[in-house]
Order: sequence, then structure tokens, then C-alpha cells
Amino acid sequence: MKWLSILAALAAAFCLALGSERQSVGVRRHESTLRLHPRSGIFTLFRSPIWLAGGALMLAGIVLNVYALATAPLTVVQPIGAIAVVITTVLNARIQHLRLNRVTIWAITACVAGSAGFVLIAIVATEENPAPTLGQERTTAIVAITATVLFALLAVMVRRRPSAFVYILGAGVLFGFVAVFVRLASIHLLRGDAGGLAGIPWFHLGVMAGAGLLGIYFVQMAHRHGPPDLVVAGLTVVDPMVAVLTGIIVLGELQPNQPWWVGWCMAVAAGVATLGVIALSRHHPDVIKRRETARRAASVTAED
Repeated sequence: MKWLSILAALAAAFCLALGSERQSVGVRRHESTLRLHPRSGIFTLFRSPIWLAGGALMLAGIVLNVYALATAPLTVVQPIGAIAVVITTVLNARIQHLRLNRVTIWAITACVAGSAGFVLIAIVATEENPAPTLGQERTTAIVAITATVLFALLAVMVRRRPSAFVYILGAGVLFGFVAVFVRLASIHLLRGDAGGLAGIPWFHLGVMAGAGLLGIYFVQMAHRHGPPDLVVAGLTVVDPMVAVLTGIIVLGELQPNQPWWVGWCMAVAAGVATLGVIALSRHHPDVIKRRETARRAASVTAED
């Protein structure tokens, strides 16, 4: 059973990598429409076969990863998921005929090593809280709603000067909260609680819908302004960190009497992974290529 779970996690990584790359291609093909109609243009993606195929692959990857997490320890599944960053980077470089520079390779290594280390330390230091209190759930909802509102405002602020890093950071944070509330919703569902929808409180569903929809928008904007491997890196690095930190800080999942160095090790691992994402957003060959293209276009416009 464990080997079947490992195969499912590997297949999920491939689906996530290929799906992200296909959605990136779909977004780029409709770039002119998205530029002319930034608000309504995103709906044209739903008529793009390539973009829809990418979405289907990513959905398949999510389903496979859920199966892997349900049938194997997180210590086995989560590091395998980080392989998606490597797969996406190699795949995108081959398709776009890009040569990876040294900084990009080190950035990817930092993303994978940092995120895997953070998760492994968190697993040792935390314990599952099977029955969080209603107060803890409401506090989590307040934090998630606040984050959703802040990133919605940030999306408006950076609309004129878009940043791939900002978009993928927002997507990772938002999907991290979605993951937390999916877990909380599953607890209510399995306990057979009354009220809400099948025992799931309505505010859970509202948080998942709001954060999830804004997260999808952020992912598509990140595809517009950055390479697909940056998108995958952000989701596989930021998402689990937000979920784990929420469990530790708000839901009380930290085991008591932990050594002082556990927190420092988690902070170092998180810092390494975050620096990897930042370096990837600035020094990836695709990002450099886009920056040079924009600079040439600006100089031509200035000359005219």
C-alpha cells in the first residue's frame, strides 16, 4: 500500500508540473486579450483547450495527492511533492528553449530542501488536534478572512506594476488557508456534526470559497508575469508553511516541552525556501527574458 501511495504522489507531482506548464502556455496565448480586457479577459481562458487541459491535470494531481496523504505518512508524501518544482523547471526550460543559470539551479535546490526540511521538522514537533475548539476555528477564520482582504487590496495596488512574486506569494497563503479549512471541514463531516452543510459550518465554506477563488486569480496572474516553475515553487513552499504555522499558532498543534532549537530550525528552513522563491522570481531565465523584452519595448516607445 505504501508503494502505491508513493506512486500516486509521484504521479501527482508530474500532473501538477505538466498542468502548470500547460496553463502557463494557455495564459500566454491569450495575453493580448488579457491585456486589453484585464477584468473580463480571464474568462476567455475557459475557451482555451490548452488551459483547460492544464486545469484538468492539476485537478488530477490534487486528487492523487489527497489519496497519497490519506494512505501514507506526510513524511513520505510531502518531500515527493516538492519534486514538482524540479520537473516543471526542466520541462519549461526544454519547451521554451531556455538555459538554466546557476542562480536558478541553486534557487530550486533551496526551495525543495527548505520546504522538505520545514515539513519534516513540523511533523516531529506537532501533534494532530482532532477536535479544535469553536473559538480556535473562529480565530482561524478571522485570520484567513483578514489575509484574503489584504491580498485583494494588494492585487488592486499592484495592478499597474504587476509582480510575479507578489501573486504567487498571495496564492500560496490563500491556498494554505484553504487547506486548513478543508481539514477542519473534514473533521466536522467525519464526526457527523449537525448544522451548516452536512455538518460543515457555513463560515468554513465561505472562507474556502473566497480564499480559493482569489487564489485561482492570483495563480493565473502569476502565470502571466512569471514562469510556471515559479508558480509551482510558490505553491509547494508557501502553502504548506501557512498551513503548518496556522496549526501551530492558532489550532494548538505544537507538542508541549519542545526543545528551543526546533523553532529556530523551522525558521531557518522556511527562510531558505523563501529565499529560493525570491531568487527564482528575480533570476529565472524566463523572468530575465521578460524583463529585457519590456525594457526594449519601453525604449522604443520613448524614442517614438
